[in-house]
Amino acid sequence: MSSTAADVVRLLTVRGETLAVAESLTGGMVAAEITAVPGASKAFRGSVTAYATALKEELLGVDATLLATRGAVDAQVAAQMAVGVRKALGADWGIATTGVAGPEPQDGQPVGTVFVAVDGPFGTGSGSAGGGKVEALRLNGDRAEIRRESVRSVLVLLLRELAGEQIGNERAQDTERNGGF
Repeated sequence: MSSTAADVVRLLTVRGETLAVAESLTGGMVAAEITAVPGASKAFRGSVTAYATALKEELLGVDATLLATRGAVDAQVAAQMAVGVRKALGADWGIATTGVAGPEPQDGQPVGTVFVAVDGPFGTGSGSAGGGKVEALRLNGDRAEIRRESVRSVLVLLLRELAGEQIGNERAQDTERNGGF
């Protein structure tokens, strides 16, 4: 269990919010990291390991044309996976991983190309990507190292979003207490 996963579970629990995970190259490692945290059941809804490209469309609602033209290792695919798992499992937040852990390139992408995404309640008027965030990573190392770093990266991305929103809310409350200044 990582301290990042523990911080994610703690923040989600305090906020009364839930999380769903969509994984490809990490094959369930993100869900395992989260569920290693005592009390994770208060915030964790579940996960979908859509390793096969067709399952990204069938289970997570990723656009078939996007998959056909860009392949599964793509920023938009990651974003749509996060949106799709959030909707499918009825969670406040969705996170996703897709990429190439190796040993061979995939969909024209070199080993170490990874996309991690988060989708959540970012306010009103969210677009089709849910107002989510996607990070493109170029990771070095062997298959195991790339997968581990992908897990760490998606949890850090989510934690930044959760903490950033928390900080923003505290600033708004301070402003109200100080007469709007």
